[in-house]
Amino acid sequence: MVPSRFLNRCFLIPRQQIAYLRFILESYDGLVFMRTLDADRAVVEIAYSPTRAADAEKLIRAMEQETGMTEIPPPEDYRPL
Repeated sequence: MVPSRFLNRCFLIPRQQIAYLRFILESYDGLVFMRTLDADRAVVEIAYSPTRAADAEKLIRAMEQETGMTEIPPPEDYRPL
């Protein structure tokens, strides 16, 4: 497997918060990237550049508080961005 150029984290989020999270993250124009890994379980991946880690992690912490998402280990079949 080729190493990712991004720092990748997986989260479990209340399903009804997925679209809201995407909307907020996209408004930061390239700071982080998000994809839904499992819509049924509401598992999302958030990836960001190591050079933007401080800003990205601050945003992620705020979104954890606001949406109730919690970090989880990557799924078994996980392939990073």
